[in-house]
Amino acid sequence: MAEQKNAIAFVAREEKPQLPAPASTTGAVGWIRENLFSSIPNMVLTLLSIYLVYVSLPGIIDWVFLKSVWTANSLDECRQISREGACWAVVNERFGQFMYGFYPQELRWRPTLAFVLMLVAYAPLLFDKLPGRKALLLLTLTFPLAAYALLWGGILGIEAVPSNKFGGFLLTLVIGVTGISFSLPLGILLALGRSSDLPFIKVLCVTFIEFIRGVPLITLLFVASTLLNYFLPPSWSFDLILRVIIMVTLFASAYMAEVIRGGLAALPKGQYEAADALGLGYWQSMYLIILPQALKISIPGIVNTFIGLFKDTTLVSVIGLFDPLGIVQPILADSRWNGLVVELYVFVAAFFFIFCFAMSRYSMYLERKLSTGHDR
Repeated sequence: MAEQKNAIAFVAREEKPQLPAPASTTGAVGWIRENLFSSIPNMVLTLLSIYLVYVSLPGIIDWVFLKSVWTANSLDECRQISREGACWAVVNERFGQFMYGFYPQELRWRPTLAFVLMLVAYAPLLFDKLPGRKALLLLTLTFPLAAYALLWGGILGIEAVPSNKFGGFLLTLVIGVTGISFSLPLGILLALGRSSDLPFIKVLCVTFIEFIRGVPLITLLFVASTLLNYFLPPSWSFDLILRVIIMVTLFASAYMAEVIRGGLAALPKGQYEAADALGLGYWQSMYLIILPQALKISIPGIVNTFIGLFKDTTLVSVIGLFDPLGIVQPILADSRWNGLVVELYVFVAAFFFIFCFAMSRYSMYLERKLSTGHDR
């Protein structure tokens, strides 16, 4: 009883101020502790990585920048200037060819303008809070026609440029961007068709998806370049690049359909039941409730398919199109640059890395933007 009489209950009469989080758990120090030194294995890997960077980075900087050669007329001249650095003179000399292939030099402003318009046209689709977004969407709708007019010409009084003049990174962007743009909506339709209750639609979509996934892309490219002509009337002239774009798009759409079907299957059944309870029709429920959630779940797989498609554009070199790797071959055959290999492939690899890394970072940005508390 005596202990109970001496016990005094304390009731706070005012709100206590919030204390700041410990310095060791926030900011750069907190990030380093959580991501680099959170455990002994992570600590060992971090220290090992730092050591490898310390050992290799100076040599890489010397080879790429400090001791490299940017102006020379041959490999021998490069080696006379510096034997320890990269010979970027070949890239400097053939830069226009790497960028535009054999596109007429006096008309190269057209693909450059098309690339700038592409960035402007895709901006309102990628960033929903962009100023003037509604006005830019009009450019998005008209961009395919504008791009065709600029690249190929032949309409509106613009000088025509044949497809055999396309090459280099221009060809990669034309095939890659077009394939990415059309494979997503086609993949969504195929995924919905495969999940349909209508037997004919379901069998048709399943047959298409399984056939395309069971055939290598290089085989489809050979079909596009040679066999397809046998099934067309002799008077028809079907552009080779257009045939390749169609095959690449169909190939990517089959894989895209499976990625999106996984997102549809991951949704709880209650979401479908909620749509039915609201009295929504099939397309309304898909547009307003089901597809937004399924696409959100599928973002990593969708971007992974995009990256794979973009890199697979290099396979067009086997059917005679001069993509960046196709441009490398005649350079290697040039007696002035014979024996120079590493610099050419490093330059091509850097191009693909920049675009693929940008797609990967945008995927992470989109995941963070659409993230909710339930995702964590």
